[in-house]
Amino acid sequence: MGSVAPMGSTTLRLWRLALYLGWTVPLMPVQVVGLVLRRPWVSTFPRFYHRWCCRILGLRVRRIGQPSAARPVLFAANHVSYLDITVFGSLIPGSFVAKSEVAGWPLFGLLAKLQRSVFIDRQVRSTLQQRDTIAERLAARDVLILFPEGTSGDGNRVLPFKSALFGVAARPEASSLAVQPVSIAYTRLDGMPIGRVLRPLFAWYGGMALAPHLWRMLGLGKVEIIVEFHRPTTLAECGSRKLLARYCQERVAAGLEAALTGRRQTPPTAAQETPRRPVPTDVAAPALG
Repeated sequence: MGSVAPMGSTTLRLWRLALYLGWTVPLMPVQVVGLVLRRPWVSTFPRFYHRWCCRILGLRVRRIGQPSAARPVLFAANHVSYLDITVFGSLIPGSFVAKSEVAGWPLFGLLAKLQRSVFIDRQVRSTLQQRDTIAERLAARDVLILFPEGTSGDGNRVLPFKSALFGVAARPEASSLAVQPVSIAYTRLDGMPIGRVLRPLFAWYGGMALAPHLWRMLGLGKVEIIVEFHRPTTLAECGSRKLLARYCQERVAAGLEAALTGRRQTPPTAAQETPRRPVPTDVAAPALG
């Protein structure tokens, strides 16, 4: 990846940072009280918070489709940036499934805990305990947002979805769990298309340091982000965990490509979007004659 020259206004950075902290810090105790008292609005209050954060940070979110109203539901999305949290949080009244390192981040780790995020350890080979934790949340009819790539990408393509992260859907009691693919794409900066060269200004991946990247991003102009909600499915409909992961990956990849190229095809029919189970090859053909 080539280097991207620093851009943006220092004045804008300081102004946005002051507004963000001035908005965030006073609202944190509100969510704490709601969690302590177990109030039902603790799942929707973060959406109100994130919507104003989008305005403060200059994020213009364009939504295509509708988030599933089923409960419980698992949203499976591609992951481009830490900004994804604010964007998805402004649209979905749910909690994130995040890597365990996030819990220790200054400020952002606390915000993740206040949104009741589920933290998973990617270094642990056995995912049974983590799967059970997610299953408990879904059994309580919660809404969870999962990044099945397991990491963030460069925003130009979708990385393979890890079928192991869909393990919760393989539990017998979760066969009818609604799983909805969601694609996110950072498309325009101040009205101009964001190409491959400028996308790293927003995409945070690989060995990028968080603080310098965040500081540079704060000084940029207004960013258009397209979020598309695709047709929900279930494990029972797909037939297996791997096919469920494949279906979600294919729909998200198609949504990302359409958003980046601006060439949106005719929406597929329900029959075209329905996951197809593989035809068995080990069944003997019937004898003739």
